[in-house]
Amino acid sequence: MHQKRSYGRMLLVSTLVGCLEVALTVVVILLYVQTQPPPDSPVDHTALAASLLSFGMIVAVIAFLLSLIFVLPAVALADQLGRRIGGREAWWWVPPAVAALVAPPIWAFASYNHVETQPALVFWAMATASLSTGALIARPRHPGLGRQVALWGTAAVAGTGLLGALGLTAGLLPAYEPPAIGPAAVPGTWVDHTSGSLVFTPDGRVTAFGVAEYGPGDDPDRRPPQCSGSGTWSYEPGRGARTQKVRVQVPGCSWPAWSVGGTAGEPKIYQRVGRPDSEDLYQLRKVTGGP
Repeated sequence: MHQKRSYGRMLLVSTLVGCLEVALTVVVILLYVQTQPPPDSPVDHTALAASLLSFGMIVAVIAFLLSLIFVLPAVALADQLGRRIGGREAWWWVPPAVAALVAPPIWAFASYNHVETQPALVFWAMATASLSTGALIARPRHPGLGRQVALWGTAAVAGTGLLGALGLTAGLLPAYEPPAIGPAAVPGTWVDHTSGSLVFTPDGRVTAFGVAEYGPGDDPDRRPPQCSGSGTWSYEPGRGARTQKVRVQVPGCSWPAWSVGGTAGEPKIYQRVGRPDSEDLYQLRKVTGGP
């Protein structure tokens, strides 16, 4: 005789699984960010931590509601189908039950908002997989299931983060590296976010139009003076992609050597704004098809 199913415990476990799924997704996203070029503005880690705390509370509430509305009814429906069709409860009825329950609200939302069929089907499949995972994990009648899920789920999230960090350190994951542009890639037009530009020509000449001129220790929020004129440029390969520089010499303008960033498809040159260790960047990107 089966132990009576505790829907309260199942609700708790399913909510916990939903939170762990989101935590694992956040860890994967943070690891992915390490493989991408840095943003123009630095990340406020204090604000990020506060946002993640608020986000975590919202996720917990949403996971609870989704478990209450979809997971518990799906398990009850799967039990009924299993007993009626096969004579006993069977776990494989859970995914079809979840899929059937989430389909109507997703279809209604997609129809009301004129969402195309393919994105709606992808979202339906993802929602079904996520909620089915919570339902299947929460379904067993084990008194200590919640504690086990919390322990192993936390270990999985922490282990993913640790393995990802080790992979980045060891080079197994492709940590971000700026493109090695070389002198042949410099000629062309490079523009900033305000339409200031540097126009490089293959003969070593450069023309500046309204390019910002930040001084040491300048406030990144302060509007800097702009400099224009004509001069020369040179490329310095350095010891590798991270140390390569583009040096621009224009009379009346005093820019430090420009570092190289961006990607091979969209290279950028940049300078740090503020303190030497500042993460604020002033960047110019190369215009595709420029002169």
